[in-house]
Amino acid sequence: MRELELLAPARTADIGIAAIGCGADAVYIAGPAFGARQAAGNSISDIGRLCDHAHKFGARIFATLNTIIYDSELESAYRMMEELQDAGADAIIIQDMALSPAGLMLSGAVPGLKIPLHASTQCAIRTPEKARLLERLGFSRLILERELSLKQIREIREAVSCELEFFVHGALCVCYSGQCYISENIAGRSANRGACIQACRSRYDLTDGTGKILIKDKPLLSLKDYSLKQRLEALAGAGISSFKIEGRLKNMSYVKNIVRDYSLALDHLVEAHPDRFRRASAGKVSGGFTPVPEKTFNRGYTELFLDERRGPWASTEAATSMGEAVGRATDVARGGVAFRVRPVREGVKLGNGDGLCFVTGGNEVVGFRADVCDGLFVRCKPVPGLTEGTMLYRNVDTAFEKELENNMPERTIGVRLTVCPEPPVITVMAETEDGRRCSLTAGEGCEAARNTENMKKTLISQLGKSAGHYAFSVRPFEAEVLPFLPVSAVNALRRSLAETLDTMPCKSLPLHLGKPDPEIMSSKPLAGTAVTYKDNIANLAAETLMRKLGAADVEPAYEISGKQDAELMRTRYCIRYQWGRCPKVHKQSWPARLFLENNGNRFPLEFDCLRCEMTVMSKR
Repeated sequence: MRELELLAPARTADIGIAAIGCGADAVYIAGPAFGARQAAGNSISDIGRLCDHAHKFGARIFATLNTIIYDSELESAYRMMEELQDAGADAIIIQDMALSPAGLMLSGAVPGLKIPLHASTQCAIRTPEKARLLERLGFSRLILERELSLKQIREIREAVSCELEFFVHGALCVCYSGQCYISENIAGRSANRGACIQACRSRYDLTDGTGKILIKDKPLLSLKDYSLKQRLEALAGAGISSFKIEGRLKNMSYVKNIVRDYSLALDHLVEAHPDRFRRASAGKVSGGFTPVPEKTFNRGYTELFLDERRGPWASTEAATSMGEAVGRATDVARGGVAFRVRPVREGVKLGNGDGLCFVTGGNEVVGFRADVCDGLFVRCKPVPGLTEGTMLYRNVDTAFEKELENNMPERTIGVRLTVCPEPPVITVMAETEDGRRCSLTAGEGCEAARNTENMKKTLISQLGKSAGHYAFSVRPFEAEVLPFLPVSAVNALRRSLAETLDTMPCKSLPLHLGKPDPEIMSSKPLAGTAVTYKDNIANLAAETLMRKLGAADVEPAYEISGKQDAELMRTRYCIRYQWGRCPKVHKQSWPARLFLENNGNRFPLEFDCLRCEMTVMSKR
């Protein structure tokens, strides 16, 4: 039996609490510093509050400490790791090798740290060799590269015994994780320090060596969003145990909608294979809104390289969410202050305050609010560029947003009650679905019920209700004599059972706890291996670790080294394939020398057809 975990993002503790309520088995969230999203930091006390809530359901909280760390910051990072453990975090996600279990052992730092450490996707884990190394360094879980195929995942699964985590939904970086330096090159803001400017979402011209424009003003590096909801069974079969949703900058409604959608899909998978899989936390989620992922921010969807097939991976018209197509504008009033919508399908309904958008002839996305909607007739503030026949998209559905806000599902832990008549009292024994047990006795000093059958019905009815986050149900029982308990006393008994269970920790499934391979600290398993800026060695502790392990040619991180001729990004995505100019597949091509140009920057492109990869090189 293998546990399957749905891992949700949280920008804030409140979003994390909502994710648990919608069915997440775990949540990942940044602490006060060193997270790969600078705009998504949280206080230690807020993380503690989230941990307290999650642990009621045996759900787990993973803190992200996944940037490279400078020497002057190591003591602060060590201290924060201890604070996160004390706050109740169940694991910490790491990129910097100085904070790996082997790195901590070598430095003697944080001797009291007992929680698992997970290797971040920024570690660029895409080969069995890299996976084996990280497991030997003591990481208990590996968060794999998103560009992998099922075949590659299986190969990594066969190579290691630790837990494997894989992204299944959300935004995609075009570059291999943790190895993108274009943001630092352009603006001095490092993606590996949580300050990415998202240059891959910018618009570029594609030019040849003479400066001729081949494609003008398109988001040429912007990929569609990942969506693998239909592939969860295949991923589980390949060895993935944790299914991760991207989005630590996303808002509350996004997290609710997508988490609920994937939780239902994971439930179906577990129900189809009850002898193979179970969910990694306790509780049942019921009721509430019906998820519709298409109504949440997305750039269109792709399964990327999962089946080792290429396809139209890029969102070539707009790097933002266009939403759902609703129809074309007709009867447009002068200035675009009113118009009708000719729907693209039956059943299209618009509501006051809906967000609409369209793409202009100049490839700009224009968004506006439909202030007043009467059927398919819309009144709004002036919308320049809106003309007869313009295709309109809805990227904010106000009715759906209200449903997400006001109709939350309920998550409860099942509790079976056994009523044991022991005249003149009764003892009620409770057992939760996660295995906690307690019992309480009631009825002392009470008279016997004159109508035993009615008293029995009252006990079954009132004890079988919910209390807090517990859903009680009463096993059938027989009794010849029962004490007379008023309804208020039975309700108080039910609440007391809930309070007693609250004093007992929910029995969560244990996380794998890795530890460094003793041989790796004494031998030289990396002898002859070059550790370059791509491994993001930014501090002396990580450099010392790599040298101790026998690595050759240790180079500091790109951000530290000031390397001038570096690859800014390497990717499976290829502009030539996307635009039908792959010399191997399409039998036609552009000139050999190609460049991306944007705001005075000119980046050479290189193509490795043997590996089927594209590289964006430094402009300098």
